[in-house]
Amino acid sequence: MEAIGADNTTQDEPRLLPLPDNDLDYVSNVGAIPPAAPTQMGVNFPEDPIKLLSVQVVLILAYSTIIVLGVLGNSLVIYVIYRFKTLRTVTNFFIANLAVADLLVNTLCLPFTLVYTLQGEWKFGSTLCFLLPYAQGLAVHVSTVTLNVIALDRHRCIVYHLETRMRKDVCFGVIALTWVLSAVLASPLAIFREYGSFTLEPGNTIQVCTEKWPGKSTDGTIYSISMLILQYFLPLSIISFAYARIWSKLRGHVSPAETGGNSNSGSERHRRRRKTTKMLVTMVVVFAVSWLPFHAFQLATDIDSTVLDMRDFRLLYTLFHVVAMCSTFANPLLYGWMNRNYRAAFLAVFKCRRGGERARGGRLDSIHPVGGGGGGGGGEGGRAKKIVLKTQNTVSTRLNATDV
Repeated sequence: MEAIGADNTTQDEPRLLPLPDNDLDYVSNVGAIPPAAPTQMGVNFPEDPIKLLSVQVVLILAYSTIIVLGVLGNSLVIYVIYRFKTLRTVTNFFIANLAVADLLVNTLCLPFTLVYTLQGEWKFGSTLCFLLPYAQGLAVHVSTVTLNVIALDRHRCIVYHLETRMRKDVCFGVIALTWVLSAVLASPLAIFREYGSFTLEPGNTIQVCTEKWPGKSTDGTIYSISMLILQYFLPLSIISFAYARIWSKLRGHVSPAETGGNSNSGSERHRRRRKTTKMLVTMVVVFAVSWLPFHAFQLATDIDSTVLDMRDFRLLYTLFHVVAMCSTFANPLLYGWMNRNYRAAFLAVFKCRRGGERARGGRLDSIHPVGGGGGGGGGEGGRAKKIVLKTQNTVSTRLNATDV
C-alpha cells in the first residue's frame, strides 16, 4: 500500500531541498495517504476543498468511525477464535490472520492518513516516513493473499472431495509464508523513499515523505501498475475462479437426504458448506466493490498525469480511500450477520461479561474452556455459575460441528 506521495513537478516548480537527481513524481499503488495539496509556481490552490472546515469535519467523522468499528470488530474476531476451542479451525485461523491485517491498517494507516490529509504536510519524522508506508503495504498484501489462500483451501476441500482438512501446523506455516511474501512485495515502499523539505514559496517550507526511485521516473509507475495487478486484478481473478467452481459443485451436489438416504450428517455438512461459501463470497464481493473506485482512480492517475492537476484531486482521492477502508470493518459485520457460529460466539462474549459483573466468582473462559473451570460455591457465586453453564450449553449446541 503506497501511503505517501508528492505532486508532479516540472522544472519551473519548487523541488525538494536539497535538489534530487530527478523530478518528483506522484506514484502510489494502494495509497493510504494522499499527496500534499497541488502546487503551481510554488503556490497552493486556495480553492482546495479539503481546506474547508465542513469537509474536514466530515472526513474526521468518517475516518474515526472506520477506525473505531475496525478496531472493535477485528479485535472481537481475534478474541473469540482465541477463546473458543470450537472456532479453532483452519479456515478460522486464516480469518484471524485477515483480521490482524485489517487491525494493522486501522491502527497504523488511518490515523496518520487523516492527520496528513488535513494538514498537507508530513509531521511524523524521518523514521516513520520509512516504516509506515511499509507497514501499510504489508497489511494490504497480507489481506489479499489471505483471501486467496482461503478460497484455494476451500476449493481443494470441496471441489476435489478432500475431507481431510489442512493440518494446523501446515496452516500456521502458510500464514507465516503469507507474511514473508507480503514483506518482500512491500519492501520497495521502504527502500525507495525520501524524507526532506519542500519549498512552496520563499519562507514557506513543508516536510514531505515521497518515493525516490533510482532510475527513470517511469520506474515508479511500473511498480505502481504491477502492484495494482498483484493486489487487485490477479487476486480477484483467482478468487472468482475458485468460488465459481465451488458454487457450481455445491449446486450440482445431491445430498443423501434427497436420494432417499438416511445420512443426515452429510446433508447438514452440505448445508453448512453452502452457507459458509456464501459468507466468504460476500467477503470477496465487498473487497472488490470497496476497492474498485480507488484502484480505478489510481490507474487513471498512472495513465494520465494531468489528473493530478484537477482542483478536486485530493478530495476525490480521499473519498475513494474512505470507501476502500470500509472493507477493514465490513468482515466482522458479515460474520455476525451471515454465520451463526460467530454470531453465537459474539453473544457469548457479551453474556459472559454481564454474568461476570453480577458475581466475581463466575466467569466463562470460553465455550470450551482453555484451562479448567472455576471453583464452586453457593449463594450469588453459585447462581452466576449456573448462568455461565447455561450459556456454555446453549452456545456449544449452536457451535458444534462447525464448518468454519
